[in-house]
Amino acid sequence: MAQADFAYPDSSRAGLGGLTTLSVFADDELARARLADDAASAGLETRQMAGLECLLAGDVRPLGEIILIDCPAVNGDTLAALLRLDKRAARADSQVIVSTRFDALEDVFACLTQADAQILVDPTRGERVLALGRALAKTRSMRVREFSDDERVTLIRLTEQVEEIAKRLDTFPERGGDGVFRFESPKSGFKGKDGTQEGRLRAAKPPLPDPRLVRAIISRRQKRRDYFDGALFADPAWDMLLDLTAARVEHRRVSVTSLCIASGVPATTALRWIAQMVESGLFERVEDDADKRRAFIGLTDRAADAMARYFAEIGGEVG
Repeated sequence: MAQADFAYPDSSRAGLGGLTTLSVFADDELARARLADDAASAGLETRQMAGLECLLAGDVRPLGEIILIDCPAVNGDTLAALLRLDKRAARADSQVIVSTRFDALEDVFACLTQADAQILVDPTRGERVLALGRALAKTRSMRVREFSDDERVTLIRLTEQVEEIAKRLDTFPERGGDGVFRFESPKSGFKGKDGTQEGRLRAAKPPLPDPRLVRAIISRRQKRRDYFDGALFADPAWDMLLDLTAARVEHRRVSVTSLCIASGVPATTALRWIAQMVESGLFERVEDDADKRRAFIGLTDRAADAMARYFAEIGGEVG
């Protein structure tokens, strides 16, 4: 792995009174420089850079409040490094952002079980800067009030629009200043049709629908992409709910990569929605008892109940 290149932060400037400390870990020197440059675009100063092997070193150094990782491929050493980082970051309440590739997503996702990590798949520069903005908001405790579910969904969609604009720009706006997007998604439940948290879940529970009906709905939704721009109909939350509903009835486990594909949006966007759905109590992470390197996504019982009631109400309609 690459030679370490450390510059440790002055603790007197860390935290709420000064600069937010940032650590960058990547085996490729150019990747480290690129991540540091993106951090500068978000108004941050990189104070620590090293290869991933430093996360396994016996001489443990303090981690930054925000940790940027570049992990395009995995092997035994990188998995061990991510597992150790996950535990340390969770204890330190550090914000973790990991960039990876789609074929390594399963392993990376399985390693990050404790830290509240953002996983980016083949991210654009705009996506990394936005992820840094979200992490920065959390480190500086900028919460003023709890957002509702509708507000959180609005923020996610706003983020997607900004990312689309960023992709169309040759360069991201000049670094520095206070232009970083600062928001977060506090936890809360989802509401039933009557507007309460429990909604209509107290009534008798209908069974989940025939998976053939759900698959037919999914197929028809996907068919629209043959004739129109798929972005016109992007609805990742609903597409993932449908996929997990059918899988639950089929007693089939759904991997995070499979769910990303089912969402119909880029993997980084899908991962953000998955995190939101987990936070809202709709999805849950299911560990693989036989292989700790794998993890799956499933509906919570409350979400399954809600989907069953929805399909009971619409009957055999397909749309």
